[in-house]
Amino acid sequence: MNTLGELIRSEIAGRGPIGFDRFMELALYHPEHGYYERGADRVGKRGDFYTSVSIGSLFGELLGFQFAEWLEAEPGGRAANGTERLQLVEAGAHDGRLAQDILGWLRDWRPEILERTEYWIIEPSARRREWQRGTLVGFAPKVRWFVDWPEVLATAPDGVNGVAFSNELLDAFPVRRFGWDATARQWFEWGVAYAESRFVWTKLPFAVATAANPHGFRPHLEIITPALETVLPDHYTVEICPATEAWWRSAAGALACGHLLTFDYGLIAEELIIPERTQGTLRAYREHHGSDDILASPGDQDLTAHVNFAALQGVGEAAGLKTEGLFAQSGFLAGIAGRTMRPDARFGEWTQARARQFQTLTHPEHLGRTFRVLSQRRR
Repeated sequence: MNTLGELIRSEIAGRGPIGFDRFMELALYHPEHGYYERGADRVGKRGDFYTSVSIGSLFGELLGFQFAEWLEAEPGGRAANGTERLQLVEAGAHDGRLAQDILGWLRDWRPEILERTEYWIIEPSARRREWQRGTLVGFAPKVRWFVDWPEVLATAPDGVNGVAFSNELLDAFPVRRFGWDATARQWFEWGVAYAESRFVWTKLPFAVATAANPHGFRPHLEIITPALETVLPDHYTVEICPATEAWWRSAAGALACGHLLTFDYGLIAEELIIPERTQGTLRAYREHHGSDDILASPGDQDLTAHVNFAALQGVGEAAGLKTEGLFAQSGFLAGIAGRTMRPDARFGEWTQARARQFQTLTHPEHLGRTFRVLSQRRR
């Protein structure tokens, strides 16, 4: 039992079984021992998983090209001596490498856009903010940090004018897990208990579960209808993540004009409920291997669940955003790459190194099919 495991065990001993969302929150974000707090080297060949950023700088360079196009199209964006300030807002910047790639490309190829643009990072972790400051020291005058969206609005009450985005952030938000009792014909919530020297799954007492879900004790997925429940197998499990919907609602509310988008693992509602997915989408990753042993070694392995893009799309549209599309990463990046090859594009040479990175970012057997992009806009 590691240190974080002992802390979680002590919490369970004091209050009884806890919801899995609490377990996941501690496992990933405990300020001292959480997975994402213990080192900036979790990503890449020597880490536990690859991301688009760890493949090389091309991902950020393509985003820089796309963001420049969008920023130029904002009100006053094409004015030669415009005074209107623009913002690029990245949430969950990890070690700052993606920000470095985007800002470096803008400095080299769109300095006129960079001159009018500030790069804002939303990062609640003081430790990760220090990693990011170290990476971005060369762009220090251009970068500002915020703890959350309310702090952004406190600084810019008129809202963000530009682009707000995240990359592989929402899949790591703590989720709640619900199971179907086919005999009793009702839902229950999976919690975490401690027994026989290890963490184990347990059904939460009804009073505990309903207290955390006052609007009704069932997973709030529109696809789950009473008719569908009649054919679900016993203990069929799904995840919901109220935190992602709340985050997207806050982001949409803070966007005055421009684009909101995210790159992540995810599904639409119809893909979440399929016969072969009886245990949901929750997975653990360590040293590039996936595992279903979710409760083992908290703080030592990554935990992730697929994003419900349909829910996010509905939240954004309810907040007044227009959905531009839900794309496979391969198609989204290919569209940008095609525009970089125009004679007047100003992107830089497509070297062999760039071509190799592009193949990894877009090939279905690598990252092209794994990730999706939800893009919404407020004019």
